[in-house]
Amino acid sequence: MWDKIALILLIIGGINWGLVGIFELDLVAWMLGGAGSLAARAVYILVAISAVWCISLLFRKNEEFAVGTASNQ
Repeated sequence: MWDKIALILLIIGGINWGLVGIFELDLVAWMLGGAGSLAARAVYILVAISAVWCISLLFRKNEEFAVGTASNQ
């Protein structure tokens, strides 16, 4: 469950950075009242924590990724 939440947050962060790079639009800041707002900063922090969490995905055994998939049930 935590892996999926972390990946979702990283996707949000990646899309946001793509928008910043292409259109100079920080969607998170725009939606949450500016980059310095408490809500936007909380989202940025959660995305950063998710990135650190997902580093562990690089070092896990392949079998752990397959748990819960249709091929293993």
